[in-house]
Amino acid sequence: MDKYEIFKQEVEKLIGINLNLYKEKQMKRRITSLFARNDFKDFDDYLIGLKKDENLLNEFVNYLTINVSEFYRNPNQWKVLEDDIIPTFIKKWDNPPKIWSSACSTGEEPYSIVMLLSKFFDLKDINVLATDIDLEAINKAKIGIYNKKSLENLPKEFKRKYFTPLQNTYKIKDEIKQCVTFKKIDLLKDSFTKNVDLIMCRNVMIYFTEAGKELLYKKFHNSLSDEGILFVGSTEQIILPNKHNFEPVKTFFYKKIRESN
Repeated sequence: MDKYEIFKQEVEKLIGINLNLYKEKQMKRRITSLFARNDFKDFDDYLIGLKKDENLLNEFVNYLTINVSEFYRNPNQWKVLEDDIIPTFIKKWDNPPKIWSSACSTGEEPYSIVMLLSKFFDLKDINVLATDIDLEAINKAKIGIYNKKSLENLPKEFKRKYFTPLQNTYKIKDEIKQCVTFKKIDLLKDSFTKNVDLIMCRNVMIYFTEAGKELLYKKFHNSLSDEGILFVGSTEQIILPNKHNFEPVKTFFYKKIRESN
């Protein structure tokens, strides 16, 4: 058994993350780059370091979970949410839809959806679930301080209304923060909440193998309410969605098909 195979087994024992469900070439390259940067000579040497040093282990988990995020990422898709997806839910129910930002990173996505929902509902009625595998990212999200670049695509009305300018950054207001419930979760391993109307899983599945994607599609399907919507990233269109009991409603948006008994 080669060193990387042993490393993967030991990592799963250490932190519960199954690297077999991530694309091997891509992941191996990322980890090799990381341990070289920390002056470790190979996977065996790096593994010893991870077991000894909690800070090194936290850095490793943070590096695995690629935290690239911004408010209103891909603005055209947020326009579809505002003009088509959210109004469809409003026709069915008076209450805000149950929404889950499943890989929330440092909070830009769940805070964006709260601000969008504020155009339709009172903030006091909005609660969005936001999860990520990276506890450090979640802690940054809870603090809610962002640089200017991350707000570039955000509608100006939201920037004015819901942020406090600091010296070189912006702090999101508590009235938005209190609408989001953060929780640590491993999408591949942990159980999901049920009866979700809209699941956002964007720019995550590109890092998984086909087996990993299939597992997620099944878990998301079971998590969604009847005719609930799965919202994926710009490079993650589902090939043969019907195979996974989804049907496209808009580009990057897929509706759950109820399985016949």
